[in-house]
Amino acid sequence: MKKFMDWLTNKFAPAANELFNRPWLAGLSAAMQKVIPFILTGSVIFFYNVFKEYISFLPDLGPILTYSFGLLTLYITFMITNQLMEKLGHPAYTINAGLVAIGTLFMVVMPVGENAGSVDALMGSLGPSGIAVGMIVAIFVAIIFNLWGKLEFLKDSNIPDFLINWINVIIPNLITLGTAMILVVILEINVMEAILSLFMPIANIAQTLPGFILICFIPAFFYSLGVSSWMFGAITTPIYMAGIQANINAVAQGLPATNIVTSESVFTLAFITMGGMGATLGLNLLMLFSKSKELKSMGKVFIAPSIFNINEPIIFGAPVVFNPLLMLPMWINAIVGPVYVWIIMRAGLLNIPTKSNQMGQVPAPISSWMITEDIRAFLWWAILFVIYLAIWYPFFKSYEKIKLADEGK
Repeated sequence: MKKFMDWLTNKFAPAANELFNRPWLAGLSAAMQKVIPFILTGSVIFFYNVFKEYISFLPDLGPILTYSFGLLTLYITFMITNQLMEKLGHPAYTINAGLVAIGTLFMVVMPVGENAGSVDALMGSLGPSGIAVGMIVAIFVAIIFNLWGKLEFLKDSNIPDFLINWINVIIPNLITLGTAMILVVILEINVMEAILSLFMPIANIAQTLPGFILICFIPAFFYSLGVSSWMFGAITTPIYMAGIQANINAVAQGLPATNIVTSESVFTLAFITMGGMGATLGLNLLMLFSKSKELKSMGKVFIAPSIFNINEPIIFGAPVVFNPLLMLPMWINAIVGPVYVWIIMRAGLLNIPTKSNQMGQVPAPISSWMITEDIRAFLWWAILFVIYLAIWYPFFKSYEKIKLADEGK
């Protein structure tokens, strides 16, 4: 174990941090974090609509949803390009590249055929279902602007600076939009369908039990090494959004929801992330009743954020990070949680979420009932809490003995 921990600490973790801090990955991660307010804005309206179903005189706030969450692909496209330009060292292009990415996106997703001119079809493409398309478009635009920026065209010329700046934006604009025009207008390729067809196998794999386990375990594993789980947003967000959108569409057609792997099932449900990623609420409860003064004191400090599924304090304060006695149960929980959720949802013992709501900081099991609209969520949450508690207990008691020895007890 000691050799393994030394390898994790001195080799694996530094290499992982270096990888995720590279410009392309860091830019994607930063962009996903910056669009969270738009996702949460939509979540607030979805939450509000739960009450509106029972209180009919409440006003319709649908337009807020339409022009926040409903334009998520648009926002992501701009923000990814913007952040990539910043991380790649092209501050002069952050706004211009982002804007031309929006123009390219519109060219790619503009409805054709029988839907030509349909505003509804266009809006549907700009919502969460088009995120994969927006990401590809943004990365393509960033590549063009990055390559052009490296050329430093007209750097030593006598042309006025403002004119050089214009030229150095116009040319990559023409290349980007021209390429999109060739594909869409001249070759008549449905770029959106082509991108989505490439993305579907990944999404389909994610919507399996092994995919569900991996999508929950990998971020938790890296989190235990001090690598923020936000880094994986660029990968998980399109999968989660496609999943919940498919559920919403299915219910609208009178069909059952089938996609379990959504942000709602992972976060808002607060089963897999009970107390935060790695299900640390059980650990926090054990700390509250610890014989160690240090652990008990920290438990009192950490309990408030834990109730709201925020566990950075306990992860870095207990600490769980690089603590072999606490990392292992966190990894086990990251496997047990998705397996548990998968079984009860597939067995029809708990409703699969059919509404988009990513308010993961609402205390459970209130959030669990809210997102499933199923009273059974309270029971299944309580059973899983006991399971998590049993997993944490032996590891925690071993760690507690070490702390008590340090305190001279």
